[in-house]
Amino acid sequence: MWQQQLNEIQQGNNKTLARCISLIENEVPDYEKLLEQLPFSNTPVIGITGPPGAGKSTLVDALIALLIADDKKVGVLCVDPSSPFNLGALLGDRIRMSEWYNNPNVFIRSLATRGSLGGLHPKIIEISDLLKAAPFDYIIVETVGVGQSEVEIAGLADVTVVVVVPEAGDEVQTMKAGLMEIADVFVVNKADRPDANAFVKNLRLMLAPAFNNPAVPVPVVKTSASQKKGIEELWKAVVNSKEQITGNKQHFWLLAEKAYHLIEQKRMQDVSKEDLKNKIIMEGSNFNLYQFIKKYY
Repeated sequence: MWQQQLNEIQQGNNKTLARCISLIENEVPDYEKLLEQLPFSNTPVIGITGPPGAGKSTLVDALIALLIADDKKVGVLCVDPSSPFNLGALLGDRIRMSEWYNNPNVFIRSLATRGSLGGLHPKIIEISDLLKAAPFDYIIVETVGVGQSEVEIAGLADVTVVVVVPEAGDEVQTMKAGLMEIADVFVVNKADRPDANAFVKNLRLMLAPAFNNPAVPVPVVKTSASQKKGIEELWKAVVNSKEQITGNKQHFWLLAEKAYHLIEQKRMQDVSKEDLKNKIIMEGSNFNLYQFIKKYY
């Protein structure tokens, strides 16, 4: 069964791909057997992250247009926020990128975080690996931009693009340290704003001494995604970053990060917070946190 599904995915059958993503999302019995048959793939995964309102979806839309014009095939995963209570999501990226849905060279799937505190879908690694089995030239993952998603996307993507906007002129110092550390490429979007040049200058000054090797500075690219400006420069920076990463050991660290995450996930799957709470209640005043957790080592 799974081999037939995999064959269809490798041949570019997007309907089968969409169906298998749903099987993974819903943890259909034996879905792991499909994943175990996935071939090794070097298809680049480009992560797009940044704060809400930075224009990430508009930027992804512009990148899709650029790649399609170059006869490339693109798979896109858009992670939308969901309520931690009912796990529902707006999945608004489907609306923003609707013009691509009839294009045979574009596959777009919106994923709800399903209450995941990290900001990424709990099966994002498995789903992105499934996309790598399809005949895409590039895979783009756009994250919700909250919580720990900045750090998580760095453990998933070959190249991490951090999108920011010029807000209060030179207040770059208010930016999250996590964003500064994980960026392979910085994008200052909405660069037609009056304070954009000052923002870019201060961002470059902040990056240079502390967070990167001076020999290989983190590129900072100005874009105006809504006007399709700066998109080619951004893509050149992404490609150059990918080439640099290919030449070092970062790729192996990326695979190790994925392996660690999946092993951790498997080991914790039988631990229920509800069960933990009930056992803690039963122990009452005799409860000691450190004696309690030793049972789960």
